[in-house]
Formats: sequence, structure tokens, C-alpha cells
Amino acid sequence: MVAWTVLGLLVGLATPAAAQSVNRNLIDQLNTQLLYVALPLTLFVEVILVYAVVRFRDNENPEPTAEDPALEITWTVATGIVLVFVGVAAYTVLTSPFITPTPEAEESRVENDVTVDALAYQWEFEYEEASLTTQDLLVVPRDRNVSLELRSADVLHSMYVPELGLKQDVFPGNDTIIKTRVLQTGEYRGYCAEFCGAGHARMRTRVVVPPDTYRQWLADHEGERDVTAPPNGTAVGSNGTAVESNGAGVSPNRTVDSAVSTAEN
Repeated sequence: MVAWTVLGLLVGLATPAAAQSVNRNLIDQLNTQLLYVALPLTLFVEVILVYAVVRFRDNENPEPTAEDPALEITWTVATGIVLVFVGVAAYTVLTSPFITPTPEAEESRVENDVTVDALAYQWEFEYEEASLTTQDLLVVPRDRNVSLELRSADVLHSMYVPELGLKQDVFPGNDTIIKTRVLQTGEYRGYCAEFCGAGHARMRTRVVVPPDTYRQWLADHEGERDVTAPPNGTAVGSNGTAVESNGAGVSPNRTVDSAVSTAEN
């Protein structure tokens, strides 16, 4: 009874809070499923280990364990079942377009797309339909599919937004894609997760998800370059100084390209 109580507490503590995006939700669900398998197995092995240590601690003349074909078949089959469960659970998540997007899925985008470019030692995003670019600021609509196509012109980079469950390496000369749907409004931190040179530590970005002002924000900044102001506020520039509400600025060292598309359901 005590063992099952401890197990229940561990599972409860490991259960994630509400996910901020579809990607994070898929990853958290997989982790939870694997925990439901791993924790009982760990507890079972530890109980057997403690029992064996206590039961045979004074055994001065140990004898080889007697053969038990039924037991050997049982644990082999049980191991196979566990591996099949883990494989199916992982395959279901890995084949999701939000975890492993495919070029075929990218070709099916609707007309009303927003394209974003990231350049760097900083990230720069371009919204094609509004002729708008932002510096170290990615604004996406809430509860809409978003597709990011990333390209690097110099070295390996990696876009990483941990709270949204996003991480994708960016290879020179090879386009890569991230798909997501952010479920909660707010501001999230993004980073470059691969060492890319002297400016690597500065290669950070903000992902801002406004409640319902995304289209208005696009209209307000249509035709502008290097905007750093998120919807309904004044931003802080990459050098730590306040910028005007129109967020205008200059982005040096443009060596990495990426494209991001958002498609409305």
C-alpha cells in the first residue's frame, strides 16, 4: 500500500500543467505516458532488489538459481509489450506535423500566409503580406496554425522556445520547418541553442501572442522595417534601450535567413 501511495504521488507530481502550445502538449503527453510505464517498473525492480538484499544477506553458501522457463518467458514477453507500447506512443508523437513537419504539409498552406525571416546573431522575422519585418520579436496569433521555414546562410543555428515545445536546427543551405499552434496568450523567450560564434549569447528573441490584436498590429506596422514593439506596448531594443512605439531600428550582421508562415484555419 505504501509503495502504491508513493507511486501515485510521483505520478501526480510529474503530471504537467496545461500546455501553452500543441507542440508542448504532445511532448508532455508522451512524457506522462512513459512515466506511467517507467515508474511502476522502477518501483518493481527496487522492491525485488531490497527483498533480495534482506532475504539473502546471511546466506553463506549461495546456490545457483534454478531454471524456470515459465518465468523467463514471462519477463521476455513483458519486456516486449513494454517496448511495443513505448514505440507506438513515440511514433504517434513523432509523426505529428507539429513535431516532424514534412515538405508535403508545407505545400498545402492556404493563401493568407505570413512569411517571417530570421537573421543573425539575432533573429529577424518578415511578415510578407504586410511588408513588415521585426527584430528579435516574433508575433503570432493565438490558436492558429503557424509554420516557420528557417534557412541559414552561414553556420548551424537552432531555434529554441522551451515553453512552447519548439526546437529546430537550422542548417546552411537546407530549409527546415517548424509548425505550431500557440494556445495561450503571453510572452515567451526564444534562444539559439547551437553555438554559432561570438554573438551566440545575444541571439535571443521574444515570442508574443496577443489575445485578439494580431491583425491590428500588422495593419498598424504595415510597410515598416525592424519593428521591435509588440502589440499594445513599447518594446526594449536588443541593446537594452527603450525604442519608440513604432519599433523602428536597424538590424546589423544579417547572415541567417528563415521564413515563417501562419495559416488561419
